Amino acid sequence: MSEPFKTRPASRAHDRGMDDTYIAPRIGLGLPAAIPDVSATAVAEWAAVAEELGFASVGVIDRLVYDNLDPVVALAAAAAVTRRVELLTTVLNVPWRESAMTLAKQLASLDRISDGRLVAGMGLGGWPEDYRESGTAATGRGDTFDAMLDVMSRAWSGAICGASGPLPALPAGRPTLLFGGFAERSYRRAATRGSGWVAPSFGFDALLAGIAAMNAAWSGAGRRGRPRTVVARYFCLGPGADTTADEYIHHYYGDPYFAAARADTITSDAHLQREMGALRDAGCHDVVLLPCSADIDQAHRLATALAALGEPMRATAAAR
Repeated sequence: MSEPFKTRPASRAHDRGMDDTYIAPRIGLGLPAAIPDVSATAVAEWAAVAEELGFASVGVIDRLVYDNLDPVVALAAAAAVTRRVELLTTVLNVPWRESAMTLAKQLASLDRISDGRLVAGMGLGGWPEDYRESGTAATGRGDTFDAMLDVMSRAWSGAICGASGPLPALPAGRPTLLFGGFAERSYRRAATRGSGWVAPSFGFDALLAGIAAMNAAWSGAGRRGRPRTVVARYFCLGPGADTTADEYIHHYYGDPYFAAARADTITSDAHLQREMGALRDAGCHDVVLLPCSADIDQAHRLATALAALGEPMRATAAAR
């Protein structure tokens, strides 16, 4: 078994954002919830191993018309077998879920059973078939999103009552909210309603432009500290890594996005070192590494490779 690398504890910085003193990103492990034909026990196994190996978080991505597990269900399985790691959605697509109250209840339940470890990264969702098959209009998604956020905020604050009284309020700042998207409205939403921004899982120039725009929106909203920036990268290590990555990335993204996504997919220790250095220099607070394979050996290979990076890697994992 790989030796665990040390990581700093989960942040509880909600309204204030992150501290101005930047150290290096925390490292999270993506769960194999979006690997086609994943076994029923794999998600929980990966979550438990992630905590054992010292990762700061476990993450999931979201689609409707794809062979993936629902993010909330997958993170509930992870919550049941962990006690420390944050539970991240990168991102949960909101508008096509339609029922804000149902989603609020699901997220509140997940936050409560995990003792406040949920970090709900949210977005609009860009796959046309997800909107088509859910019967939801893709037009006006931003307005729908904001209206749903209003309802969810009321539910989490205990402002919604029924015949038996109000819903129980979550502690202030829970769940932690992050927002994805490139539009000015997305950055403004993150600056006024969340703790930061979820960057796309590929495209370094887009990452840099997004961080600059997010920082400007944060400052313009009069927020203290810095917005939290979470970025994901795909990885596959060991024998056959390139072939496995090619097959998975093409299956998930198809021809239009394959080249861009594959270019940032880590398939060697050297690429891992370069990518982590670039993301650290860009100012990312969290890096979530998403697997291209559900083989649990990938988690151990990743932990070993991260530990082998030496002192800079230990600095990356130092306590804030």
